[in-house]
Amino acid sequence: MVESIARVRHIRVTPMKARRVVNLIRGRQAVEALAILKFAPQGASEPVYKLVASAIANARVKADASNSYLDEQDLFITKAFVDQGATLKRFQPRAQGRAFQILKRTSHITIVLATPDDVDAPAASKKVSK
Repeated sequence: MVESIARVRHIRVTPMKARRVVNLIRGRQAVEALAILKFAPQGASEPVYKLVASAIANARVKADASNSYLDEQDLFITKAFVDQGATLKRFQPRAQGRAFQILKRTSHITIVLATPDDVDAPAASKKVSK
C-alpha cells in the first residue's frame, strides 16, 4: 500500500557504471538488495546502497504519516533507473601545446519501492478490462 521514491542527482558516477549496479537489484526485495549492494565490488554500489536505505526510510515515514503498518520485508524495488546528468568538461594539456578534453559524467539515480499490493493493483485492473 505504501510507495516511496528516492532520488540522487548530479552524482559523480558515470551512468553506464551506475546502470550495472542498478540492474543487479531491480525487482528484488529491498532488504535483499541492501545485502547485495553491501558486498558488490563496484564503486557505484555505495551511493546506490545509501539510496535504497533512504527509500526504505521514506516508506517508513510515509507509513507513519498515514497510520498504517509497514514491514520492511514487504518492500520491493518496482522501478530503478539511471539517467545521464550534466557533463563536466575539463581539459588536460598534451604534447606540443595541444589540449585534450576530458568528460566527467554525472548521473541521476531513481529508486521506487512499493509493497506487493501496489505492484499487483495495476495488473489486476488490466485483467478486469479484458
